[in-house]
Amino acid sequence: MARLRILNFAAALVLLLAAVQPACAAQGGGSERIRDLASVAGVRENQLIGYGVVVGLDGSGDAANQVQFTGQSVQSLLSHFGVTLPPGVTPQMKNVAAVMVTASLPAYAQPGQQIDITVSSLGNARSLRGGTLLLTPLRGADSEIYAMAQGNLVVGGAAAAAGGSKVAINHLLAGRVPGGATVERAVPNAALQAGTIRLELHRTDFSTARAVAEAINQRFGAGQAQPLDARVVEVRAPEAERVRFIADLEGLEVALAAPPARVIINARTGSVVINQSVRLGACAVAHGSLSVTVSSTPVVSQPAPLAGGQTVVTEKADIRIQQGPGTLFDVPASADLAEVVKSLNALGASAQDLIGILQAIQAAGALRAELEII
Repeated sequence: MARLRILNFAAALVLLLAAVQPACAAQGGGSERIRDLASVAGVRENQLIGYGVVVGLDGSGDAANQVQFTGQSVQSLLSHFGVTLPPGVTPQMKNVAAVMVTASLPAYAQPGQQIDITVSSLGNARSLRGGTLLLTPLRGADSEIYAMAQGNLVVGGAAAAAGGSKVAINHLLAGRVPGGATVERAVPNAALQAGTIRLELHRTDFSTARAVAEAINQRFGAGQAQPLDARVVEVRAPEAERVRFIADLEGLEVALAAPPARVIINARTGSVVINQSVRLGACAVAHGSLSVTVSSTPVVSQPAPLAGGQTVVTEKADIRIQQGPGTLFDVPASADLAEVVKSLNALGASAQDLIGILQAIQAAGALRAELEII
């Protein structure tokens, strides 16, 4: 009887594994939460910008004879405190620098909240280290003031110069002020007031849009969501407890298909990135090395005694071209990312040479992927 129970348990386990494996294979790309795949339309950050003045620099500010608007800004600032300079006099202040202040205003930010700001030099200052940003209004795209910024700069760098030599670590012309701006006005946002909510996918894909809609309908009922295109999924939202509904919506797991096969090539840096869907067909690749060496040797031309000529130094150029043997490699068909990497490493090519090889393999029809050069 006990043996029969063990056999029945083993048979049930085999059936369970047989049912799970096709389901896992069907997912292909695994699963992700909706919050990682999409964002609610209208819930976004807004960029702010402002012009300000940094004071308290150790002689590393703007040169007044080259950057005149810094002196004009200081004159306008001092006039608010009852200080008037004689006409035509430009203040020579090496401890002041004109800067641009930028910040991102988060969605639903309320007056009184603090946000981080970035301060960047606008003139020819050598360093902003140790400076203090004076009160600066930050405006949006509609020219309205949404925040006020002020505070001590944090510059992650250092520099030293002596005897014509200079050493610098990191960048000294930009810094941050954590919590340096206070929100003065909230941005109106009616994204959650409508009867429907639109989810905007981070990546355009029809399969992902359909999978997101199916996951929502399975959780909240049929007809709750429908994909409008490859980017937007429209969801009917309840009138009550809408925040809780969106929170539950963003936490849903979505089974994704395998991503499209793609090879990304950065021609400037020589970087090559291959995703897991890339497949490689059987092909033969011949790769030879070609090197050009140019060397110059100085030659002194000395005139004969009493000839009245001048000694002239010339250069003798020597150009050599060497071409290595082009060995023909047999690249087997690869259906797995590890096998693709192993096959490409067998060629022994550099990153720059690998770019040309991948382009040739795709032209031959052996690279089953989209080749994108950025």
